[in-house]
Amino acid sequence: MNIDPESQPNGAAAVDGQEAAEPLRSGKIPASNTPTIRRARLPRFNAGQTFAALKYPNYRLWFYGQLASLVGTWMQTTAEGYLIYQLTHSPAYLGYVGFAAGVPSWLLMLYGGVVSDRMSRRKLLVITQSSMMVLAFIMAILVATGYVRPWQIIVEAFLLGIANAFDVPARQAFTLEMVSHEDLGNAIALNSAMFNSATAIGPAVAGLTYAAFGPAICFTINGISFLAVIAALLRMQFKPFVVPPRITSAMVELKEGLAYVAHHPDIRTLITVVGVSSLFGLAYATLIPAWAVSILGGNSTTNGLLQSARGVGSLIGALMIASLGSFSFRGKLLTLGTFIFPTLLIVFSFIRVIPLSLLVLVGVGWGSMILFNMCNNLVQSLVPDDLRGRVMGLYSLTFMGVTPVGSLVFGSLASRIGTQETVLISAAITLTFAFALLIAVPRLRRL
Repeated sequence: MNIDPESQPNGAAAVDGQEAAEPLRSGKIPASNTPTIRRARLPRFNAGQTFAALKYPNYRLWFYGQLASLVGTWMQTTAEGYLIYQLTHSPAYLGYVGFAAGVPSWLLMLYGGVVSDRMSRRKLLVITQSSMMVLAFIMAILVATGYVRPWQIIVEAFLLGIANAFDVPARQAFTLEMVSHEDLGNAIALNSAMFNSATAIGPAVAGLTYAAFGPAICFTINGISFLAVIAALLRMQFKPFVVPPRITSAMVELKEGLAYVAHHPDIRTLITVVGVSSLFGLAYATLIPAWAVSILGGNSTTNGLLQSARGVGSLIGALMIASLGSFSFRGKLLTLGTFIFPTLLIVFSFIRVIPLSLLVLVGVGWGSMILFNMCNNLVQSLVPDDLRGRVMGLYSLTFMGVTPVGSLVFGSLASRIGTQETVLISAAITLTFAFALLIAVPRLRRL
């Protein structure tokens, strides 16, 4: 594999032996091509580099449109979690909602990756975003009229999961259509910054809005916010989309993508890291509404502030990564994230004071951003363009598919043994995995 720091995103370490752009169609990596790593560069903090991807007009439209939409999405997500906890007073229901949202990922996300390789990704995104907008308005009407019930929220989460199963792979692969290869890493980091800016703003606004006006307004604002990203997608200027010639079935193409990942040790390891960290490490996020009330003695505003605190930390991490410019120690940074994230989560599980809880959650958000952003960045730098949708479909399935399982398991566990004990157990498992990874896969640090 011959990865040139000057031509690859974030200056990936140069490796000799195989052209990344010409993978074997079987996905097998010859055993003789053992990567050799050149000397790592020192990081360069460059303010201009931080927002390099914004020089592309299409990406600018995407960035600002998606940012507005994501603020609305986080307002709805925060309001929805607190609403169902108010209706049921059960942490288990928080897990049910997360589980319902994840079921479509298992059933459809791999196929969604195939679809994103077969049709215009912009058209697919317009369809998925429009579907989510309709669901938001339906929920706003149900809440405003007083007809909302817990089962309706669970059904809405399931339908939203169907849309996400097609939206996420297309969104991940769409980035390269808006920027060049050399700025792909920066665009991925800015995507994370965009997402976490919304995570920092949306929940806090949702908490205040919920307390002042009720949850229906949060759902309504989310529905309106989708107009921003839909308008941005429609304004983008691309060459007319040409349907790629296909000589095989969707199932054959799906198997081809799975075979490539199965025979690529680095991508296989990175997706495993995402899966384990999502399954165990992100369980705490589902329990935040219960934590705000039962552990900290707060209300909807407290819930919003807790959600926003982790978003602030993630935003700081994303901007830090974007500012580094070209650097060749992404594996080391990823390894650091695997330890910082669960360690601070263990610290958080023992805190009972709101200001200190918010401060530690900022650190938790920073650690999780380093971990997941580096995994995404490394996978996208290794995968060939013609397999990008399918590989990112598997990546997204791993991330979004296992998280609901953790939500269901740990939500039920919290109802039995307590919220604090559940967060502590999940964090301890994640930290144990980090130590196992450090010992078993030392090559990860050299990526």
